[in-house]
Amino acid sequence: MPEISRFYGITIKMFFKPKEHEPAHIHALYGEYAGLFDLQTREMTEGDLPEKARQLVAEWLDLNSEALLKMWETQTFNKLAPLD
Repeated sequence: MPEISRFYGITIKMFFKPKEHEPAHIHALYGEYAGLFDLQTREMTEGDLPEKARQLVAEWLDLNSEALLKMWETQTFNKLAPLD
């Protein structure tokens, strides 16, 4: 699972397996915590990320949702900028 971005101790990853892993989503890892975020709704659908990490991922998703959806559709990996 390639790393898309890393910021504030949070690592964002995405599986690249066409149509096998729907709906479109990312994985956010923070220490021993993990969360699965739907790219359409930008909501955490699974996981136990602490609230602050969840908010940071949501902010990052707002900035990168178009690029992530394109990446999911084309199955083309690109690194994306972290939050500053």
